[in-house]
Amino acid sequence: MPNRTIYRIFKKGSRTYFYNSIFFPKEKREEVFVLYSFVRKADNMVDSFPQRIDEFYKLKRDYKRARAGEVTGDIVVDSFSELVDKKNFEEKWVTSFLESMEMDLTNNKYEDFCELDKYIFGSAEVIGLFMARILDLRDEALPHARILGKAMQYINFIRDIPEDLTLNRRYIPLSELRKKGLYSLEYDEVMLNTSGFKDLVRDQIDIYYGWQNYAERGFKYIPKRLLIPIKNASEMYKWTGKIIYRDPMVVFKKKVKPSKTRIVLNIGYNTITA
Repeated sequence: MPNRTIYRIFKKGSRTYFYNSIFFPKEKREEVFVLYSFVRKADNMVDSFPQRIDEFYKLKRDYKRARAGEVTGDIVVDSFSELVDKKNFEEKWVTSFLESMEMDLTNNKYEDFCELDKYIFGSAEVIGLFMARILDLRDEALPHARILGKAMQYINFIRDIPEDLTLNRRYIPLSELRKKGLYSLEYDEVMLNTSGFKDLVRDQIDIYYGWQNYAERGFKYIPKRLLIPIKNASEMYKWTGKIIYRDPMVVFKKKVKPSKTRIVLNIGYNTITA
């Protein structure tokens, strides 16, 4: 059983990731919990309102201290630092992650995919790389693991448009909005051009599906016992994309997320049919 604090942070942070991760073998499951407790802790600090800026920079300092061999007393940071060594995470991946979290303190809107890509690499693609190392995958799997993280985060950007607006954020690049005659995703402006908004969202979901399809070509590198939770999480994100594609305006009505029951039943089906 992982530490109670680590368990609580992860469970509260992501329903899909949490309920899929509990189906990993014990050692892998505990390592995944350590990883996600660290990334969720940092993410929660920059996503809170008001942002917990001092706490975020303390987390960065504590991580640096932990890498220098100190015991910080923060179970999340200390456990993650041990995991970095155990699974041979590249330090530049952690640096990129923390840089992307820091970007959320100041850079809230993106002009094009070139600008967005740096953020997504640190905030999502490196998570795929961390997971690949936890699962002891071959290097051939790493490009697919990166893009799986990217795909999953992008569908979250689409799903969370109204939530991000409350934080004055817009992750969908402005260059994509302009193609549909939009300059903002604020509800009042969207209502003046609902057809443009629907086309925009469906185009972005098509981009997501392209990345997702490439990522899934890497599933052949994952042992069957470890693949089931990954495959199931992917299917839950594709389900989210399908619901939003059908009615893009739904993002303004509710947060589209699979229920705990859907996640568990689907993973049961995947286990039986594996």
